[in-house]
Amino acid sequence: MDRLSIQRLKKTLSYLESKQRELKRQNNTDTRSIESMIKYLKKDMLEQFNLTNYDIYIKEEAKNTEIFIKSVKNIIDEHSSCEA
Repeated sequence: MDRLSIQRLKKTLSYLESKQRELKRQNNTDTRSIESMIKYLKKDMLEQFNLTNYDIYIKEEAKNTEIFIKSVKNIIDEHSSCEA
């Protein structure tokens, strides 16, 4: 993964994390719109960055946002160290 893709992936991941925090804060209110945005973001990240090329299990992990975020962070860490 090239440096530009890693930077874009970091920004997208940061946005996903912010939406996940927002979802957790919305205790008893309607969270469907945030949940759909998170679902769309994960799907878009999988496709746009071809994440299955870097982690064959990530598509299954996408069902759980917390695990998905950790997996993406691992991919970023692995490929950031390759660029150094």
